[in-house]
Amino acid sequence: MVNRTEVDLAGARYFPSFLDRTQQVELVQLLRDIVRAAPLTHYRTAGAKKMSVAMTSAGKFGWLSDDKGYRYADTHPSGVAWPDIPSPLSEIWKELAPNARLPDSCLINFYGPEAKMGLHKDDTEQDFDQPVVSVSLGDEGLFRIGGQVRGGKTQSIWLRSGDVVVLTGASRLSYHGVDRIKAGSSSLLEKPGRINVTLRVAK
Repeated sequence: MVNRTEVDLAGARYFPSFLDRTQQVELVQLLRDIVRAAPLTHYRTAGAKKMSVAMTSAGKFGWLSDDKGYRYADTHPSGVAWPDIPSPLSEIWKELAPNARLPDSCLINFYGPEAKMGLHKDDTEQDFDQPVVSVSLGDEGLFRIGGQVRGGKTQSIWLRSGDVVVLTGASRLSYHGVDRIKAGSSSLLEKPGRINVTLRVAK
């Protein structure tokens, strides 16, 4: 971790180039271990629409979605327990959110070249005083963030591999999403795509 520059991003804390290449490579390898134990899944929304982003989790609780709605569960849909959160991710949390409770959930999102995620807010958790720490790996993603009311003014920025965003304070419940992926903009992953890792306190 060599860059500690902090930028205000519509109230969120944005740390460009927070992780160097070596740290990014290490994280990708650790995430591959998680995916082998708890495979990526294209969940469906409550309206039965298949998500373009493939997901899995680590930690005590994992996030999932199906006809019962959005929620946290203590096992993968296959029935296996979620793997532990990798220690390098826990260290990022401790540095950027030293006064917060330790995360009990780590949501791992894989965006293929055509994947995107509409504007939403992270409101499935029980304690909104706890932040969400988001790490970008791989291809650039056009991140868009607004306020706490849908339909308001938004701000967009290309998040690059190694960038970290912290949703905290007023931004904790801000609407945000990823509009598109710039395929091939990074050589970190074997194939085009972006990994987004979000640490949070679920319960």
